[in-house]
Amino acid sequence: MTESRTGRNHVGPVDASTVPRYSGIATFARLPSIDVVDRADVAVAGVPFDAGTSFRPGARFGPAAVREASRLLRPYDPALRLEPFELQQVVDAGDLSCNPFSIPEAIEEIYTEAAALLQRASRLLALGGDHTIAFPLLKAVAEQWGPVALVHFDAHLDTWDSYFNAPYTHGTPFRRAREQGYLLDHHSVHVGLRGPLYAESDLADDEQLGFMSVHATDLDRLGVQAIIERIRDRVADAPVYVSVDIDVLDPAHAPGTGTPEPGGLTSRELLSILRGLAGTRMVGADVVEVSPPFDHASLTALAAAHVAYALLGITATTPAPARGSEASTQQPAPAH
Repeated sequence: MTESRTGRNHVGPVDASTVPRYSGIATFARLPSIDVVDRADVAVAGVPFDAGTSFRPGARFGPAAVREASRLLRPYDPALRLEPFELQQVVDAGDLSCNPFSIPEAIEEIYTEAAALLQRASRLLALGGDHTIAFPLLKAVAEQWGPVALVHFDAHLDTWDSYFNAPYTHGTPFRRAREQGYLLDHHSVHVGLRGPLYAESDLADDEQLGFMSVHATDLDRLGVQAIIERIRDRVADAPVYVSVDIDVLDPAHAPGTGTPEPGGLTSRELLSILRGLAGTRMVGADVVEVSPPFDHASLTALAAAHVAYALLGITATTPAPARGSEASTQQPAPAH
């Protein structure tokens, strides 16, 4: 245990100079388990569920693969110039258990366990699992802080109404979240969209739901900094939930995913955009759709581990917002 610059005693990662990275228990970034501390600032939890996927399965093995890849992470982030594990107590909370055969039951179980975990930790970073898990996670987060601004990194909209008449899949979580009031009006944004759609109306329907879209090709015209500014203007000072589908990356950078789409972001672009959100009021996040059976040389798992590390850098830059009614009365400035 070491005393941080905040004056609090935090339990940090296992020291790689005394215990090699490839040995020991594979918690995320070799951080302590949640049972070691009384309370945490951020809990990292796996959600090994992929019954909602529509193409290539395997994301149920994602949390374990990301944890294994995260052994390479080190305490100091030179891009943000901070030590995320010194400024906040981060723990690994293990995996949330859920039914692998019933999507509705799994959604309820993920929500219940996430809500319970948020009583022990101020914020939650989930490792998926397919994107279905974002719906119950948003429900748990919205109960704590009220409706949130969603920053959604993905090749796909994930606001479709149903698939084979199933209302809850990895392609529908944000329509369901919007319908249930978990998202703020006109503060949410998709980043990295590309690839064919079912119909032109998909984009119109998404816009009517209150989302702004940043397409992958927009980076060619505008560059990373302009995209960061668009996102920050969109979320304003609202509480933010960041959801990263690893297929936002080009398959060259993330081959191990269920629905790969050529023409995506590079790892550097994604990490730069995420770090540009430092100082926003992030209350929760997820990194999903890592499918190890389709991964090569752990490229996708390594990318996801570094994405999660960047998200922890964001939470280190700002305290968790006030909860409950106090949060709901703090209405953000209008987004344009």
